[in-house]
Amino acid sequence: MLCGGTSAARPATDETQKIAEEVKPQLEEKEGKTFDVFTAVEFKTQVVAGTNYFIKVHVGNDEFVHLRVFRSLPHENKPLSLHSYQSSKTKHDELAFF
Repeated sequence: MLCGGTSAARPATDETQKIAEEVKPQLEEKEGKTFDVFTAVEFKTQVVAGTNYFIKVHVGNDEFVHLRVFRSLPHENKPLSLHSYQSSKTKHDELAFF
C-alpha cells in the first residue's frame, strides 16, 4: 500500500460488519428507506488522520452500496461517520476510492 493510498480489497470481517451496521442508520436517513439486508462483503482501508473504510455492502436482491466511513483517531473520541456512499452498485463493481 502506498502512503495515503488504499489497501487491496479484502473479504469483510466481523469488524467491517460492525462498522457498516454502525453507519447504517445514517445511510437509511440519507436514502429515505430501510435496508432489511445489510451485509458487508469486502472492504479497503486508507490511513489518513484516522482511517477511511471503503465497504461494499449487499442490501438485498442484486443490489449493493459502497460506503466511505471515517474513523477518527482514538484520542479524538468521535463516532464513526458515513462520509459518502454510492448506490445502485452490483456485485461485480470494483470497490474504488471516491
